[in-house]
Amino acid sequence: MLGECVTDADAPSPTRLRHVLLSAGIGSALEWYDFYIFSLASALVFGPLFFPNFDATTGTLASFATFAVGFLARPLGGLFFGHFGDRWGRKPILVATLLLVGGSTFAIGLLPTYEEVGIWAPLLLLFLRLAQGFGAGAEYGGAVVMAVEFAPPGRRGLYGAFAPMGVQVGSALAGGGFWLVGHMARDSMLAWGWRVPFLVSIVLLGLGVYIRAKVSETPVFKAANARRPPLKLPALEAVRRSPRNFFVVVGARLAENALGYLYPVFGVSYLINNLHVARDVAIMGTILGSIALVIGAAGFAALSDRIGRRPVYIFGALFSAACAFPFFLLAQTGNPGLIILAFVIEMGIGSAAMFGPQAVYFAELFGPRLRYSGFAFARELGSIIAGGPAPLIAGLLVAWQGGAPWGVCVYIVAISLVTAFAVWCGPETYKNDIHEDDVQDR
Repeated sequence: MLGECVTDADAPSPTRLRHVLLSAGIGSALEWYDFYIFSLASALVFGPLFFPNFDATTGTLASFATFAVGFLARPLGGLFFGHFGDRWGRKPILVATLLLVGGSTFAIGLLPTYEEVGIWAPLLLLFLRLAQGFGAGAEYGGAVVMAVEFAPPGRRGLYGAFAPMGVQVGSALAGGGFWLVGHMARDSMLAWGWRVPFLVSIVLLGLGVYIRAKVSETPVFKAANARRPPLKLPALEAVRRSPRNFFVVVGARLAENALGYLYPVFGVSYLINNLHVARDVAIMGTILGSIALVIGAAGFAALSDRIGRRPVYIFGALFSAACAFPFFLLAQTGNPGLIILAFVIEMGIGSAAMFGPQAVYFAELFGPRLRYSGFAFARELGSIIAGGPAPLIAGLLVAWQGGAPWGVCVYIVAISLVTAFAVWCGPETYKNDIHEDDVQDR
């Protein structure tokens, strides 16, 4: 096996490994800062700015629909960029996806509103959201694959967790940006303040490109290419050779992805618009919840290196199901401390136990010549079903029940149980050799 041919002389230096982890973590943080500020803006300001002809509830639902549309482009982005990531290498694709998402985000900050250009405003917003989704469809997968393929034996879970930890840092930064903007007078915020978090992304984009341009190609990819030529259609081969693993990724993605957007996006909107909780409290809940998720993801990823990916992941899904009703019961108290506690517990334990080991688990399910494509395409197919429509579905359920959240709770329980079952059906991978050739379903 190839793993036996890798000598100590080939192993990356500690300095190089730190650079790889910095690239995975900071790159994901910067890119997902871009993605999350769109999600927060869809909950807080896009309704009156781009859909002013609707009432407040319908306008918010319309902005959530725009948010969801971006997820339709993500599997296409995963398929397109993943294909070239498996053929050309991980590094150039990671730079390209960063430029696409970051550039689209900056452009959103320059958009005219409906009052200025009419129907062109929501259409341009939709176009840029699709561009965001197309780039994001392969960014995360590439960051994970790079970190995992550089990781030393027995620490792949922890190394792979740097990308999901970066996602939550980006989420916290986005929440912090809108928390600051939220202190402005409402007229000023709607007039120009909402643009600031989007425009600031150009600075973050430059930093992210600089960091990723300095990272070398992974030794696993170079060794695999040296022995055998790249596959012509790696995504198709991922489905053909590993159908069970492919669909395990889709199913495992449901709860993690849906809850990752349901609580920070729908949860903020529900607290502010339905329960009339102070904006600062709602956003602070997502910020502190994201910080808890960063810490929890690292801990649960490291635990998965010791006891396996599946038991940790299944625990997270079941814990999330158990948290659904308590979360909204705490939210309805209106007590700021209990609301923030609800975010911290669910995100720091339930979501973190799925999000932490997920990265390395998905990477280990595929061989090196189809790893990027299989990971990115399968993961983003799950995004269409889960994360994209989650805030919209939750908003419709609350509207249908006259403001009560119990339909949302049932929805959370259902998708969490599906995810637990999907992971239970999958193989254990934490002792796999990720250098080995692509094989039939393991």
